[in-house]
Amino acid sequence: MTLTEDKQLFARAALESLRYRTLFGLLTILSFSVANAEPASTPHSLSFKRDVRPVLSNHCFACHGPDKMHREADVRLDVAGEVDLEEVLARIKSTDPDVVMPPPELNKPLKPAQVETLTRWIENGAPYEQHWAFVAPSTPELPSVDAAQAKDWADHPIDRFVLASLESQQLRPTNTADKQTLIRRLSLDLTGLPPSQQEIDAFLADTSDNAYELLVERLLNQSAYGEHLARFWLDLVRFADTNGLHHDHYREMTPYRDWVIRSFNDNLPLDDFIKFQIAGDLYADPTTDQQIASGFNRLHLIIDQGTALPEESFFRNVVDRVASVGTAFMGLTMQCAVCHDHKYDPITQKDFYQLSAFFNNLDGAPETGRRGTEDFKRGLQPPYLNLPTDEQAAALASIDAEIQAFDDTIAGITKRRDAAKAELEKMPEPAKDDSVASVISGVERMLTEKSIAALEQAIKTLNSSLETRKKSREALMLEIPGTLVMKERDEVRPTFIMVRGQYDQPGEEVTRNTPGFLPPLRSENTVPTRLDLAKWMTESTNPLTARVAVNRFWQQLFGVGLVKTSEDFGSQGESPSHPELLDFLTTQFVESGWNVKEMMRFIVTSKTYQQSSKASAELYTVDPANRLLARGSRFRLDAEVVRDQMLAVTGLLNRELYGKSVKPPQPSGIWETVAMPSSFPNTYIADDGDKVYRRSVYTFWKRAIPPPQMSIFDAPSRESCIARRERTNTPLQALLLMNESQNFEAAKHLAKSLLAASYPTNDERFVIAYETITCEKPSTQTLEQLKQGLDEFAAVYENDPESLGKMLAETDAKDPESRIELASWTMLVHSILNLDVTKTRE
Repeated sequence: MTLTEDKQLFARAALESLRYRTLFGLLTILSFSVANAEPASTPHSLSFKRDVRPVLSNHCFACHGPDKMHREADVRLDVAGEVDLEEVLARIKSTDPDVVMPPPELNKPLKPAQVETLTRWIENGAPYEQHWAFVAPSTPELPSVDAAQAKDWADHPIDRFVLASLESQQLRPTNTADKQTLIRRLSLDLTGLPPSQQEIDAFLADTSDNAYELLVERLLNQSAYGEHLARFWLDLVRFADTNGLHHDHYREMTPYRDWVIRSFNDNLPLDDFIKFQIAGDLYADPTTDQQIASGFNRLHLIIDQGTALPEESFFRNVVDRVASVGTAFMGLTMQCAVCHDHKYDPITQKDFYQLSAFFNNLDGAPETGRRGTEDFKRGLQPPYLNLPTDEQAAALASIDAEIQAFDDTIAGITKRRDAAKAELEKMPEPAKDDSVASVISGVERMLTEKSIAALEQAIKTLNSSLETRKKSREALMLEIPGTLVMKERDEVRPTFIMVRGQYDQPGEEVTRNTPGFLPPLRSENTVPTRLDLAKWMTESTNPLTARVAVNRFWQQLFGVGLVKTSEDFGSQGESPSHPELLDFLTTQFVESGWNVKEMMRFIVTSKTYQQSSKASAELYTVDPANRLLARGSRFRLDAEVVRDQMLAVTGLLNRELYGKSVKPPQPSGIWETVAMPSSFPNTYIADDGDKVYRRSVYTFWKRAIPPPQMSIFDAPSRESCIARRERTNTPLQALLLMNESQNFEAAKHLAKSLLAASYPTNDERFVIAYETITCEKPSTQTLEQLKQGLDEFAAVYENDPESLGKMLAETDAKDPESRIELASWTMLVHSILNLDVTKTRE
């Protein structure tokens, strides 16, 4: 075969393949899909949006979806058109590799069940529906349920929706959890902290009908509530104390964190919470809080000076802002459209850059680390706010007044000195003789020279004092919090579609607008503003913002959202487990004035939330992920809650609110492993005093290497927006809990308290220790294990003085018997802190 014949054969084969692909492409769909949907429960309940569109999205849209740049054979499967049903059935059922779709080379074959789903759909006339997340929610009617089975589940709307779903699966809900489980669950879910023994006793003693509701109200009004909810939001907006990337320099944004905490505690309506962050700086006479909130737009990573061209840095920062808005408020993967139209969702590249036009007008130079400046040392880069306390403001004003006084005095003396120098220059040189005149030019010259010397000495002395004041001012400024904010420049910067997402390849110019598949943007301005965008984001017609928020609140309380993929409500996301319930909650939330506390109250007072997580093995087999909500959720606590609980139950937790980030102990040299020599700072220096016992939400977060106590328990690096954390179970987690120094310190602190209390026997100490840590009373078997454990620890330390010396400091206890007792109780407490029941939310 000649080369020409080979080429011709190849061309014919390619054309034949294209013909088959084109025939298959006649199957077209009007709207967009959701992935990983649950299978239909019965042969007669086939749903396009739940069952069919996920198959098309996962197996077809990559080549035949919205992205025109990568669309094969110019065939789309995400818009309406003619359907050759016989050809479709032939292609999906074929075993011929040259005919079957999807093509074998994609390595995404349809499973028999998926082929059956598509077959049934086609045989039913191939009906289609619009993607659920892109339709504005409406309030559904409460479903009917079996009266006998409902009992007390019929009063709460959430329970009606859940019960109806369970009945369709021939399932029943689980009994309500016991009161000790409920108070721990509710306390952890609403505040991130366990209840105290006194709080548990009070709740158990309250036999009134509204005891649970009173508990909910008390927890919602604790300051710890705002700290806990803020933690989820800080993940979402990638809050950190450093820039990330390369040098990973220090950045000061803690006033933004404080504002988030206060907002949740003050129950700021979530629509305002969102609008202030997107465009707080654009309000008429914006408040300090509104300006601080606008710092959301400055939380992105920052490339170091000299690492990238300013134009590239600027472009990447804008892209990061748009991606964050997409994830945080819309539940969409907007960043997929930087280079080309989205492969799965109806987001065009033009949509992306029209949205980016709202965020590319920051007043100031491109954001890069600027070493050596006062701003750099403070972790700030313009535009920013200084936020001194009243005392700091008074001290700063006093120092500034002193500096000004020194400047004025030095300027006056300098002027006198310069005048004296000018006068000296005009004086004639004295004659060599001893005439009266010569002696008088000479004396006058000498006096002028001495005057100049005295004035220069005075200037030197004053400058030394001035430098002292300036150093004091610099030290004070390093203590004064500041925060980056958003600020528009006067002239609107033009925006272009960047070809293939390259910062230096501008294409078509675009203007500010929102994605075309969503409701249109309304603006009274010639050029729409970020404030217009913020209002659009929170309009009742917007199908995404409120839905996304409500789903995340559910996720915080149940461990998984009604939409599992809380970061993605698009075609590749998972469909809601209870779509009508999600819409009901969303409309209720908007009608309540976006009242977050009311929504949290509404969810936790449902019977669905209060179910016991102890269920039959059969139920765990039928629904291992608890997507049907036939039982209470059970999951491992997040990293921050594991640590904060440990500090709280042992009596070490410092509950101080707000302020700059703190640095608890970490392994030595940990920053040096990743920090460049010029990174600021590049050495981890732990704080001292009770700062190290503050809640984990205040822990210093270095993006290049987050606190290992957090990251080992699946906390994100905060380099990108994270809407949900994964939960893993690894040996490293056990090793951390067994060896972390602060865990031992906490265990020793509680052990000392137990031994200092005047309990007549150790039995009472066992009960108090176990219940304080786990919020449960120990069983008889557990008490025996605790006794045995204490005896075994005591035996170890009696025979191992070296280990005893490592466990305790000289000041912990004096006599050998007391030291062995303290070390043994420390290990016993430490063991309880490591139990599964302690680090699990039941």
